[in-house]
Amino acid sequence: MTQSTTHVIDIAQIQVYLQKRDLKRLRPLLDELQPYDLAQIFFQLSPQLQRLLLEHLTRDEIGELLEELESPDQQAVLETLGAEKTAQVLNRMSSDEVADLLGELEDSNVQKLLTTMEKGEAEKVRALLDYPEDTAGGKMTTEYVSVYNHFTADDVIQYLREEAPQAETVYYIFVTDADDRLVGVVSLRELLIAQPNTLIRDIMYERVISVPADMDQEEVAKLLERYDFLAIPVTDEEERLLGIITVDDIIDVLIEEAQEDISRLSAVGYTEKEVITHPFSSARLRIPWLLLLLLIGVFTANLLGFFEHTIQQVAALTFFMPMIAGMTGNTGTQSLALVIRGLSTGQLTRDKYLRVLGQEGIVGMIIASICSTIIIAVVTFLEGNIYLGLVIGAALWCTLLIGTFVGTLIPLLLNIAKVDPVVASGPLITTLNDVFSLIIYFGLATLFIQLL
Repeated sequence: MTQSTTHVIDIAQIQVYLQKRDLKRLRPLLDELQPYDLAQIFFQLSPQLQRLLLEHLTRDEIGELLEELESPDQQAVLETLGAEKTAQVLNRMSSDEVADLLGELEDSNVQKLLTTMEKGEAEKVRALLDYPEDTAGGKMTTEYVSVYNHFTADDVIQYLREEAPQAETVYYIFVTDADDRLVGVVSLRELLIAQPNTLIRDIMYERVISVPADMDQEEVAKLLERYDFLAIPVTDEEERLLGIITVDDIIDVLIEEAQEDISRLSAVGYTEKEVITHPFSSARLRIPWLLLLLLIGVFTANLLGFFEHTIQQVAALTFFMPMIAGMTGNTGTQSLALVIRGLSTGQLTRDKYLRVLGQEGIVGMIIASICSTIIIAVVTFLEGNIYLGLVIGAALWCTLLIGTFVGTLIPLLLNIAKVDPVVASGPLITTLNDVFSLIIYFGLATLFIQLL
């Protein structure tokens, strides 16, 4: 509560000081704000006060603000700044952040901005723009600290004092040979405790884990998660150091991939990441999946026609049909979530496929046995017919077991076939479970119709 109240007071004070153009009192408030908080306050201001605030922010502060904004908001700020001031701001930002920002703009605007930037900074950004956005090259930054292997510890510390302000991180110092090939890495801790005259080659860690520039960003994220690195180097085919990817960028990747997977599983389209979006765009992404489910519904309805005679004779069967289909779908979804999580984290490798199938098979039998026993008792009590209870219980046992098995097997098969299981598993599992549950349920009822 206290934190929220403090923010309200700050915003009110900032508004007052901006309106009065009282920079002397405004500056201490701005100095206390984190970039995220500054972005939150920025959008609570009127457009006129936003422009005034941008006039009072330093180039570095505007750069930090831009890094916290989404693409449409970034473009709005750039338009407010104008071409000359925008170039000055971009010169102060890290190259990977500039590349991400420019990657959302039209080519004509990108080239215009690059020509107004400092030559060295523009060349760094151009190099990054050549890589696809979702690869290691597209995520790396060229602001890192590298030294030659003949440097001493004292040489590196002196060098760090000069380069640290421009570097993305100084916790790792990367070591290269005369041909700029990556040959080692030294942590800041190891550097500080080494004797001043110690050669870097004597304290560096030679088994460096690096990634190629064309590696998918999700694979890079798995590597950093596996080894708990703060940064990982990116190299070319000849092991020359191109840049580094820091853990803060990987956190963004993990969030992005999670949002993408959730969107795909919910059948709203993996590009529909924004909550507020154009209605026609949103509908266009959802309609294909909904049409697929509509066709499944039509097929299922026709399937019921084969059991019309059974339904007419035992109307009570229709009361429990949604329960059978729903429970089957739920168990399939639970198994699907388990497998998708295992595949995405790298824990579920191919040598474990049979093991997880066996595990889920046992889980399915346990769940099916408990649920079917309960439903037999409930149906017998409600309908006064133990045979009806036994038929529904047997159908539920079979469908729950099949639902668990299908929810486990389908994503594994799709992964083997190199089809993204997140995209295709949901509709496919829904189709199979609906068909199997109806066939088993009404098939058993038809088989034992004389007892019902």
